[in-house]
Amino acid sequence: MALTPHITVEALPDILKNDTKVKLAGIDVDGMLRGKIVSKKKFLSVAKEGFGFCSVIFGWDMHDRLYDQELKISNKQNGYRDLIAVPDLNSFRRLPWEDDVPFFLVSFFDDDGKPICADPRGLLGTTVEKLRREGYDAMAGAELEFFQFKVPSSPSTADPSSSSVASYLDSNPPNALPPLTEGMFGYSVTRPTLNKSYYHEVYDACAKFRCDLEGWHTESGPGVYEAALEFGQISEMADRASLFKYVVKSVASGYGITPCFMAKPKHGLPGSSGHTHVSVVDKDGKNLFFRAEKDDNAKYPDIAHLSDLGRHFLAGILDGLPDVMPMLAPTINSYKRLVENFWAPVTVSWGLEHRAASVRLIAPPTSKPGATRFEVRVPGADANPHFVMAAILALGWRGVEKKLEITIPPLGKDQDTGSSSDQGARLARSLREATNRFMSKDSIAREVFGDDFVDHYGGTRENEIRLWDEAVTDWELKRYIETV
Repeated sequence: MALTPHITVEALPDILKNDTKVKLAGIDVDGMLRGKIVSKKKFLSVAKEGFGFCSVIFGWDMHDRLYDQELKISNKQNGYRDLIAVPDLNSFRRLPWEDDVPFFLVSFFDDDGKPICADPRGLLGTTVEKLRREGYDAMAGAELEFFQFKVPSSPSTADPSSSSVASYLDSNPPNALPPLTEGMFGYSVTRPTLNKSYYHEVYDACAKFRCDLEGWHTESGPGVYEAALEFGQISEMADRASLFKYVVKSVASGYGITPCFMAKPKHGLPGSSGHTHVSVVDKDGKNLFFRAEKDDNAKYPDIAHLSDLGRHFLAGILDGLPDVMPMLAPTINSYKRLVENFWAPVTVSWGLEHRAASVRLIAPPTSKPGATRFEVRVPGADANPHFVMAAILALGWRGVEKKLEITIPPLGKDQDTGSSSDQGARLARSLREATNRFMSKDSIAREVFGDDFVDHYGGTRENEIRLWDEAVTDWELKRYIETV
């Protein structure tokens, strides 16, 4: 992977000497990029101190509909004020699908210079800073699965990129939307050849965009691909996981393909996961989760090669997981994936190399010592990567600070999550249940992230729930239209 650049304001004129414009984007609570093109002259004038950016991106939902409940950051009373958007110069990239236009991410600050509580990049950055003050840092990896659909071209449409899913669904039911390919072909080496130009262009665009992949393959499901992003420092990994969706959607549009990162777009099929790997390192990059000598007296054999710090970190995740579920499963649809018998965890559970558990411990003797880490398997592909990684890191570090102990035994290799032998608590079954716990006065989320963030983000989830409560679904019509 290309090294992260260290760019100064003084170096910008030379870096951009052949450019006339710059694209800037921040990330909202739903993980969506919100931004614009500015002239090079404008960018050079704001690169150090930042510029005004309308706060409404924290006052409306993913379809630009204002929240029914007025939230603190952006509302009528404060006139949907401007925030200060400061470019992160080290996020510099060029957009290979837009003639190499220069691109920078921004972070959002209040006029007192403090990060906006709900800015995903700011929340993760604040969490990482807690570790750095103690001389530590965190590494992460991300795996994203996603379905893909291709609208049939009409006879009058010569250009496949002009086919619109929105217009197709205006006159067709969702289940009529054709997948990119049919059938269940996980890890197929032949299926990608059906769309080989698209398949390879995504991979190559990721490399050019500093969003490198270490694995790229078909997953089980019609039109399903999976990408494993090359591991790296956790803040940079969250940026790259967010930007990966941008790459795929941008490249796919030229082929008339619609990538879908919903957690569960198809009934009766496995959902799309966003598995996240996390480890803690010292200032020299040494993994601090592995134990140099096997602990023959460990409480559980699964943790014989896990350090004390790693055990406390795991205990922290398990202790707080039910309280941060909206950060890992943020939509109504997220909870359609988190059901029994579909390769998704449904309880607070863990185990060494256990792919059914909420937390899979990867450690010796089945891995190299330096690769010791936790894979949190609860998040779906619909989650905001910054919130996912902030939640995992904050809970784990809380466990370290409080020296928490693991209170539930690991799942055995023949035990499934949610089975009678699983002693872990059932995770939330709905966004409503998850949000109620997240926002409760004694929530661990309030302890690690503060009231301002929990009240704002919880308010956005309550808005999502209200919209769902008002919706009339296809299922209801089909079931009741003639029978009641």
